[in-house]
Amino acid sequence: MKFLFDLFPVILFFGVFKWGEGNPAAAQSVVQEDLAGIVSGGVAALDQAPIMLATAVAILATLGQIGYLLLRRKKVDGMLWVSLAIITVFGGATIYFHNETFIKWKPTVLYWIFGAALLISQALFRKNLIRLMMEKQIMLPDPLWQRLNLVWAGFFAVMGVLNLYVAYSFSTAIWVNFKLFGFTGLMFAFIIAQSMFLSKHIKDPS
Repeated sequence: MKFLFDLFPVILFFGVFKWGEGNPAAAQSVVQEDLAGIVSGGVAALDQAPIMLATAVAILATLGQIGYLLLRRKKVDGMLWVSLAIITVFGGATIYFHNETFIKWKPTVLYWIFGAALLISQALFRKNLIRLMMEKQIMLPDPLWQRLNLVWAGFFAVMGVLNLYVAYSFSTAIWVNFKLFGFTGLMFAFIIAQSMFLSKHIKDPS
């Protein structure tokens, strides 16, 4: 359920973009009626309207996630605050400048920040963030926790590079598809591979 909750803005982004892609005139009308105040020139090109509208919805969805958690008096993860800041800045730039390049950079910046946080926390503060998140579910020796932390940092670094490759090598429509299905699939595959590795290690500590 938490995974679906975290994925909620991405799913909405995908759905609204696909609707706008199939109905560009309607998407353009919505952008010019509801977002004119934050669009440079007040006019959105027909081909830019779907990504602009989807970006606006993703920003609102992220705000809604935080508002929901605060209303229920639940802790808002630091990663969610970081995600809100990044999507507001990069998404806002996409809407204002009518340029999808900014929102395409958002996943890369987010992944690289996550990876850097893992490395910096370990190197400077002697805090293993992966261990803090997982130690209630599993017990591992210190060297393996450190290795796991590095592996996750590397995974985020690779994901950031892969996002840029897809963003600059393919159309916006393909990038939107990959953003939901590709990254989600890779994340699942990585988690499964990690679980298999940890299970083997626990059974055979050598």
